[in-house]
Amino acid sequence: MQHRIVVIGAGYTGATAAGRLAKRLHSDDVAITLVNTEPDFVERVRLHQLAVGQSLKPRPFSEMFAGTGVALKLGRVTGVDADRRTVRVVAVDGAAEAEGPGREGLEYEEPAYEELEYDTLVYALGSGWNDHGVPGTAEHAHEIASRPGALRLRERLAGLGAGQPVVVVGGGLTGVEAATEIAEARPDLDVALAVRGGLGDWLSPKGRRHLRKVVDNLGITVHEDTAVAAVEADHVTTADGTAVPAAVTVWTAGFAVHPIAQATTLEVDGTGQIVVDRSMRSVSHPEVYAIGDAALVMGPGDKPLRMSCASGVPTAWQAADAIAARLSGAKVPTTPVRYFNQCISLGRKEGLIQYVTADDRAVSAALTGRLAAAYKELICKGAAWGVANPAVGTLARRRRVVAEPVRDGNGAGVKAAA
Repeated sequence: MQHRIVVIGAGYTGATAAGRLAKRLHSDDVAITLVNTEPDFVERVRLHQLAVGQSLKPRPFSEMFAGTGVALKLGRVTGVDADRRTVRVVAVDGAAEAEGPGREGLEYEEPAYEELEYDTLVYALGSGWNDHGVPGTAEHAHEIASRPGALRLRERLAGLGAGQPVVVVGGGLTGVEAATEIAEARPDLDVALAVRGGLGDWLSPKGRRHLRKVVDNLGITVHEDTAVAAVEADHVTTADGTAVPAAVTVWTAGFAVHPIAQATTLEVDGTGQIVVDRSMRSVSHPEVYAIGDAALVMGPGDKPLRMSCASGVPTAWQAADAIAARLSGAKVPTTPVRYFNQCISLGRKEGLIQYVTADDRAVSAALTGRLAAAYKELICKGAAWGVANPAVGTLARRRRVVAEPVRDGNGAGVKAAA
């Protein structure tokens, strides 16, 4: 009997893990199923580009995984039973559009569901936007953490006339990239950025100076040391009671993990992230591996890795290699995940590469300008290319499973491989 590996979520981490497992393990021994709500790969790091009207290259999974043995199942994961080792999946008709803050009240007919049994589960459901419970955000703000959200924002921005105000809330990487992209693409709009602290206060002095210069050149108004306390249809209200006009509010103030893990018997932390060991294996359920934003991964200095593509892809490599090693009886590799730089696009013509320490603290060195923009573009292309080529630069020899799966009486799973 084949060892059944189910990967839920096909973002950067899930798709990378599925492809890497297919390169590591022999198809006669394993059956790899990748569950996702969409039939093609979404470049999440480019969704601010999609929101302003740019076209993104289609990347269908049918082409990316052709000949690998990875089977794509289109569906929305609605539950995981970590004790019975099953995943509940429903059809995606209208379901993806009905997810996320602001959509909870939408009604649609619940389609038929099926349960997938697994011997090994790779949990890669990732994260979505986090409204932090701020009144009016779910009803009036737009998000770019998902393709449906980016497309809704795209339609809304396209309908704005010259001079109308757009407020981007959140001064992290996503907020900075969104504000500069919108301002560059639509110089006729009045774009503002609301930042809880100082603009780019996590950057080096050189990085902050460059960011300030680009923001000023694009005509973006920056509200520093500003917390948004409420969102209305035509303005946001700050903590001190100031009303800032906003025909469109874009909310980029952090991410929240998918809630499914918190509803399981998996051990999670207070944010709902699954607690894992250095091989990305759940500390409570050894047949489950969590990767990317869904996992609580400790990096250098015992600091949790931040939610990002830069953090997630190495965890996918780690998990896939650990699964392959355990099934084939090889030594389990554990390579510490560390950071090298933060790559920030500031529109299509400007960029900022902030070099950092292993634990993600800025150092003095930074690359700026068009060269930085080209570097960031190369990183984005490389990340997407790496999803379809997950074993490049590593030993890609397929290993045979050395332990036959031993299922319980209900066929619900296998004993952990050595």
